[in-house]
Amino acid sequence: MTLTTIKDGEYTATVYKMIKDGQYGEAIHILSNELQKQMKSRAALSLLGYCYYHMQDFTNAAECYEQLTQLHPEVEEYKLYYAQSLYGACAYPEAMKATFLLDNPTSHTKMIKLQASIKYGEEEYSGAKTLVEQLPQDDPDYDVDMGCLLYKEGEYEEACKKFMSAMQVLGYQPELSYNIGLCYYSMKQYGQALKFIGEIIERGIREHPELSVGMTTEGIDVRSVGNTLILHETALIEGFNLKAAIEYQLKNCDAAQEALTDMPPRSEEELDPVTLHNQALMNMDKKPSEGFEKLAFLLQQIPFPPVTFGNLLLLYCKYEYFDLAADVMAENAHLTYKFLTPYLYEFLDAMLTCQTAPEEAFRKFDEMNAKLTDQLRKLTKQ
Repeated sequence: MTLTTIKDGEYTATVYKMIKDGQYGEAIHILSNELQKQMKSRAALSLLGYCYYHMQDFTNAAECYEQLTQLHPEVEEYKLYYAQSLYGACAYPEAMKATFLLDNPTSHTKMIKLQASIKYGEEEYSGAKTLVEQLPQDDPDYDVDMGCLLYKEGEYEEACKKFMSAMQVLGYQPELSYNIGLCYYSMKQYGQALKFIGEIIERGIREHPELSVGMTTEGIDVRSVGNTLILHETALIEGFNLKAAIEYQLKNCDAAQEALTDMPPRSEEELDPVTLHNQALMNMDKKPSEGFEKLAFLLQQIPFPPVTFGNLLLLYCKYEYFDLAADVMAENAHLTYKFLTPYLYEFLDAMLTCQTAPEEAFRKFDEMNAKLTDQLRKLTKQ
């Protein structure tokens, strides 16, 4: 996203300098005051939308660009930015509707890419694939998009090849490095995954010292760096979360917690769902009440990490809050089919049955045991 040329309004050099220096919050304050004086100011709305977008405040950015599309329907860029902002805010149906406003031939490829991203966000992967296949295969984004779809199909090795191929064309990009690391993580090749995560972190520290990587772990009191577009582009948050997940899998709990505190500091209300989930999970032994509160909060958000539902239920059972687990399952029956494997559902069902009908629970566990024994026999023969 770039700043559009403004002809109908001029602002002091101070505002432009603030934007150039990444001081979006301060710029927003000045621009909001200006809008109160001139509610239809193209200059103020355009700059305000730009600032909100770069602060990852997509809802407010969408509001600015929606007004601009109405005031200046001849400007194609505003239509694109409006659709992109809605997509960023996870307002997928509204974003898809907004893409249909892109009627300029020069915007066609961008429209297809955005529509594919929206379908992907809605988990309509077949629809996303149909759209991606409309792109020229020499388009740099083709391999990236196909890699993402292959990953969702569980084809981690093939997805990794696509991301590697894209990296050769596009050069180093933190997001691609993260995608490759995620593929290796899913293949349980943790050493390779850590190699790509390490490069993300090293470059982030070297190129963006202002993001205060590791300072919280060292006990230095630093202010929040906010959820800026720059932070997003470094993939540092994703990298540290993946590093924490790997250390957690390897039973290195201290290293996992350190990975979470090493990431650029943000206030709790600025945390993304994955970070919030991982903080809850990895601090459960020390702060269980806080952990349960965070996981329950995440279930009310859209989207939330897919493992949140199962982890909350398992932890309720571990801490013997069986009534709470039963309530959560009953209130979110629609999530059981989407986020619980058949085995996990059967296990939780038996655990909860145990509280009211022990004999029936024993029968359920016995049936599960028989299934697992049969699977082990087949694997032994293989």
